[in-house]
Amino acid sequence: MFYFLVSPFLTYNAILIAAAVIPAVFLLIRVYRSDRLEKETPVLLGRLVLAGIISTQIALLLERISSNILYNFVDYDTTLYRVLLYFVCVAVSEEGAKYFVLKRNTWRSVEFNCIFDGLVYAMFVSLGFALWENISYVMHYGLTNAVVRAFTAIPGHACFGVFMGVFYSASKMYSCRGDISKSRMFSFLSVLVPVLIHGAYDYIATINAEGISLYFVAFIVVLFIVSNMIIKNLSANDRYMDFRSPYEQGGQFYDDDNNGPF
Repeated sequence: MFYFLVSPFLTYNAILIAAAVIPAVFLLIRVYRSDRLEKETPVLLGRLVLAGIISTQIALLLERISSNILYNFVDYDTTLYRVLLYFVCVAVSEEGAKYFVLKRNTWRSVEFNCIFDGLVYAMFVSLGFALWENISYVMHYGLTNAVVRAFTAIPGHACFGVFMGVFYSASKMYSCRGDISKSRMFSFLSVLVPVLIHGAYDYIATINAEGISLYFVAFIVVLFIVSNMIIKNLSANDRYMDFRSPYEQGGQFYDDDNNGPF
């Protein structure tokens, strides 16, 4: 009798969770198939998705702290408040948390030996983040929210991951070559560029409080097109770091801190 009473709710929750998860899984499969040179192991990719989920909690803590500080020092109903909220409190917290778990789980990995790898890693972390965030939103606001986020927020996080991954791979490549100054520059860009795009995404989304504005639609379309072009181009031109295989490099990569192999 108890199961008969609660089964409709359990079924509805299962539908909500499926609606939240499927778009992220679809994108994960797509980027995995685009890795044509040397695919990553399921263990590493699974760990990156989990790391992306963990990064949501880091970002949430940072957002709460920074938004409380902002609220106490800047007038709520101002453009400056919204800019700082979306570009600093939200974008820096979320993209910074993603980058933290990304580098911690992949920088020293022996599997990180191809240019396309960085993009795969960043997208798996970003989609792990989006997956967990989407489940939370959908469980609170229902299927309608799931449909909207399937075409906006989830691909949006994937696009942020594309830009993070491109610069992250460049950072690793220059580190392998021993050019630490360029490696650090691209490492900085791998956070800065996604932060700027993420902040613009959130800010433009709030321009029309009553619905989705044409500016937001145009921004999403352009972002998706550019990200797709980057994925296709990087996949087609993928190569081993420093143009050699890890075996030809003697299995050694350079540490960003001491300029030597580790």
